[in-house]
Amino acid sequence: MVFLDEPTTGLDPKERLSMWDLIEGLAGAGTTVLMTTQYLEEADRLADDIAVLDHGKVIARGTALELKQQVGGERLEITISDVPWLDAARRVLEALGEGPARVDEETRHVSVAVTSHDGVLTRAIRELDAADVHVDDIGFRRPTLDEVFLSLTGRPAEEKVGVEA
Repeated sequence: MVFLDEPTTGLDPKERLSMWDLIEGLAGAGTTVLMTTQYLEEADRLADDIAVLDHGKVIARGTALELKQQVGGERLEITISDVPWLDAARRVLEALGEGPARVDEETRHVSVAVTSHDGVLTRAIRELDAADVHVDDIGFRRPTLDEVFLSLTGRPAEEKVGVEA
């Protein structure tokens, strides 16, 4: 058994990846690894079971996928070239997804929850093209563990709690 407390804090990106490979190697060889980390990308990649702590208490526990499903499933997301196409993009995505689309005018971003990949992306591309919506980016996205933490606690994972100046 190996206990690791914030094993990659202060490491540059290359060394962080090397440490992740080392940890994965240990776990793959049968070593039990218990690790604390504030880097939720690290937990997402390395952990089989995650306990989310807030103010010293476990507020959620499960696999990364289980925790992400608490926030919501996958989303079909697009970024369009220009603001005038936002409304048309919203209508197309709402027809393909589940519920209302989220629209961010500043980033020209539109997203909607989807329950299946079954042809949705192809249909989206065709219908956006037919509506003459110019798309810069399109794809499926799952919530991140950072979004899970924010949803569970109401604040980002990095925010210091109870620190007074």
